Amino acid sequence: MDIERILLAHGSGGRLSQQLIGQVFRPAWSNAYLDLMLDAAVLELPAGRVAFTTDSFVITPLFFPGGDIGKLAVCGTVNDLVACGARPLFLSAALIIEEGFPLRDLQTIAESMAQAAGEAGVKLVTGDTKVVERGSADGIFINTTGIGVIPAGLDYSPAAMRPGDRVIVTGPVGDHGLAILARREGLSFSTPATSDCAPLHRIGEALAGFGRGVRCLRDPTRGGLATVLNELAEQSGCGISVREQDIPVSPVVRGACDMLGLDPLYLANEGKMVVVAARECAEEVLRRLRQVPEAAQAALIGEVVADPPRMVVIETELGAVRILGTLEGEHVPRIC
Repeated sequence: MDIERILLAHGSGGRLSQQLIGQVFRPAWSNAYLDLMLDAAVLELPAGRVAFTTDSFVITPLFFPGGDIGKLAVCGTVNDLVACGARPLFLSAALIIEEGFPLRDLQTIAESMAQAAGEAGVKLVTGDTKVVERGSADGIFINTTGIGVIPAGLDYSPAAMRPGDRVIVTGPVGDHGLAILARREGLSFSTPATSDCAPLHRIGEALAGFGRGVRCLRDPTRGGLATVLNELAEQSGCGISVREQDIPVSPVVRGACDMLGLDPLYLANEGKMVVVAARECAEEVLRRLRQVPEAAQAALIGEVVADPPRMVVIETELGAVRILGTLEGEHVPRIC
């Protein structure tokens, strides 16, 4: 296409729509399911329970250190499937594009989605494109829907949590939230802030062999680690106690938060998982996680407790104990 920017006609369903599909999306996402170009993807699923999730991505800026909206859309949906114990298999993608959006940026995003999907072993099998008037969509919004299959013997749920279970986080927290904030506000640090955006399918594969020894998984995206811990406490009916000194935080995130008055426990993550494991296998779970590149810095940060129920408490580095509440308001808006 000689056209350099998206036109309203690209969403009309006519010739330009077909050119957009044929020259941008189909080459990037090509696979046996998509290439049939049917009105719906016809899929074969292996035996097991099906996990099904959907998410929309409205991040600003669209491109950031460590990724872009395309990579984020794929990884975010893959990781939601992994948190349910599923092996991610198929994704759909619906894009709402603003008139005037640069075609080269759209191609970069499509290729980024293809690369992330390939890394995670999933296929982009169907999609949709709509174009809206200039000023209506802030560039591009993406919705992704994912399907995966849960193997027999896995049933991750906060309802399975019991007092004495151990709480693990798979690496330093707050990287994504700080990277987005820094790029958005033009902040620079001696060590660049980089998003942790990554597909976590290898973490799911590493944990599958523990069966019900792993109680549940949860990816701490919006609201950060603190909010996810509160969700797990509320849903399980148990309390959670964590130790501040054991929670991994990178030096750049810790230094930036001290300077800006932020708490890294409430900053978003896009490449971390919270794992609750039975006491008797927690150390082996931790050892196995550390063999996975995305969880090399995994740490045991606390445990499930009976009292206080449905609350999270944190032992500070000074030895005091305080309540760690859910995020109030919007810490950093539009981070995914």
